[in-house]
Amino acid sequence: MQKMYSKTSRVDDVNKNMAPKEETIKFLLDYSAALSVIDYHKLKFEALLN
Repeated sequence: MQKMYSKTSRVDDVNKNMAPKEETIKFLLDYSAALSVIDYHKLKFEALLN
């Protein structure tokens, strides 16, 4: 196991098929822009503002 995790990753070793699609990135950015988290004492409320 130690040998597996000790190797540093390089940009050249990254599989090009693992890159996310443009629509996935757009969805995540839109979702994070619409998400509102409200802290009230020790509670957290999440609201999706759509």
